[in-house]
Amino acid sequence: MKEVNQQFDVASHFVSILEKDDNMSPGIAAMTTLLMVLEKTKFDTVQEFHTTIQSAVRAMRDTDKPMTSVVSGTELFSRFITLAKFDDKTMDEVRDIMLNRGKMFLAKLLESRNVIAKQAITFISDGCRILTHARSRTVREALILAAQHNKRFHVFITHSAPDHHGEQMAAELEKAGIDCTLILDTAIGYVMETVDMVLVGAEGVVESGGIINRIGTVTMAICAREMKKPFYALVESFKFCRLYPLNQRDLPDDYKYNKNTLKDKAKAHPMVDYTPPNYITLLFTDLGILAPSAVSDELIKLYL
Repeated sequence: MKEVNQQFDVASHFVSILEKDDNMSPGIAAMTTLLMVLEKTKFDTVQEFHTTIQSAVRAMRDTDKPMTSVVSGTELFSRFITLAKFDDKTMDEVRDIMLNRGKMFLAKLLESRNVIAKQAITFISDGCRILTHARSRTVREALILAAQHNKRFHVFITHSAPDHHGEQMAAELEKAGIDCTLILDTAIGYVMETVDMVLVGAEGVVESGGIINRIGTVTMAICAREMKKPFYALVESFKFCRLYPLNQRDLPDDYKYNKNTLKDKAKAHPMVDYTPPNYITLLFTDLGILAPSAVSDELIKLYL
């Protein structure tokens, strides 16, 4: 990077955004950071722009934050802002066009959760019992919206070891007046036979339509299928990533482990797992309600 190295600490800015706003996805924080890089750096060529953006993404990937949506989001962001025609433009004009397109792209993505929540609440009925895993901001928004529409339901939430984000999810839902029960991760099978559906978020959606999410998600999905319970994933389209894992080992290490544990993976606890598409009933996205088999077509459209 040119001037941005001296004037702007990419990694620190990215981390500070997430620390200040607990409701922000790492992917959105990464795109917000790239916008700031674009504003603070002058480019002589478009190639220089690409080099700078790649350096900024590498800096963010070197932090200890979840990386799945960072990689997919920044890829889509970079692609979208460079789709305009720049042949007859000066570099200052090119930069202004990119900034405007970036702000427009980000504004649209910030509405994604609300779009997804409106889709999901049509599947939530009075008196139903819902199982969810850990803390998903998108699932939380859907459940709160359903409650605001005077639907009454009960939510079972896993503690989600090792960081126990389920406790935070339960506190947020209870504050919104939603009945909740915190359960042990090992109680999934016990509770599954009593629920009507499973709602989970996702850190990423791969080409097959499977999802990358908090460790324990695949266990919940397998159990749901065996007990014939619908398993729904609520996820924004910027988390669609160009990966095709066949098993857990195929996930990139920096998706599975944070920076502090990468040095000793043999003893590290993976933070995410991969749930194959055959365990997923539907995906609720800002692109619409999708069957897992439709994801590859949507990815092609996103990257055309």
